[in-house]
Amino acid sequence: MFDFFKKKDPAPATAPAAPTTPVAEPARPSWTDRLKAGLARTRETLNTPISELFTGGKIDEALYEELESMLLMADCGVSATTELLEDVRGQVSRSSLKDASELRGALRQAMTHLLTPLAKPLDTTRQQPFVIMLAGVNGAGKTTTIGKLAWKLQAEGKSVLIAAGDTFRAAAREQLQAWGERNNVHVVAQEGGDPAAVIFDAVNSAKAKGIDVVIADTAGRLPTQLNLMEEIKKIQRVIGKALPDAPHEVLLVLDSTTGQNAVMQVKAFDDALKVTGLVLTKLDGTAKGGVIAAIAKTRPIPVRFIGVGEQIDDLQPFDAAEFSEALFS
Repeated sequence: MFDFFKKKDPAPATAPAAPTTPVAEPARPSWTDRLKAGLARTRETLNTPISELFTGGKIDEALYEELESMLLMADCGVSATTELLEDVRGQVSRSSLKDASELRGALRQAMTHLLTPLAKPLDTTRQQPFVIMLAGVNGAGKTTTIGKLAWKLQAEGKSVLIAAGDTFRAAAREQLQAWGERNNVHVVAQEGGDPAAVIFDAVNSAKAKGIDVVIADTAGRLPTQLNLMEEIKKIQRVIGKALPDAPHEVLLVLDSTTGQNAVMQVKAFDDALKVTGLVLTKLDGTAKGGVIAAIAKTRPIPVRFIGVGEQIDDLQPFDAAEFSEALFS
């Protein structure tokens, strides 16, 4: 009774909280490490038989036949595989290679030699504004490529404007606008309407504002959709009316997981648009990364960028020696 009048014991002192040490985020792997990781599935296709073949023993025709099968399985294509094997045979003869274990380096060198003509970085300094038009089939990764490319160009100190030329797919406009907000880049877009008119307005806006680079999206289409291929030709012509000699770069975005179908796309879009550069996406999701060798042999258009991940900096310029090293390491 009347316990509330009793003197209460003082509350125990609370010990001060120990200072917390911020946990450092793990360092992002280097591009070389990410490239090697991204090419893991293709490398497995190549290196599983390589490990079995190149562990010693003599270099003979049976080994060359196994090597041929390995390259074809990685979607290098017949022509590129033939050239690679001829190069390897030449190295074996010139350097008097005797042991099968020495062929890994010879194959890496042959691949580098084949791919080097494709390694030509994109140069956006030739004109202002420099207009880049993207093309490709549905799902190749055009929208994501635009976002990554805009980020990359801004990191180089260039001002960028995006033209949402895919006026039929609402998700494409929304994605580009999201990328624009993320990169603080203005996106010219409208719902429905003529895609050529949207891009025409974007180019004129860039001219008026002194923008360095315009990146123009276009709707995905199959080469067999002749009406849509005619439409993209029209877009290209209209861009030229807004700015002579534009577009200065026609980038074809290719999904690497499609293998030899990518080669067919290169031929079809190049015939229609005179493609000036390629972007190979989703190399981290395929065992068919050798398709780049097939492209080098059948339609050697410069590969401006390759993509091996979802992060914004996972789109990087193509380097033939770096690629070959990652492929056969």
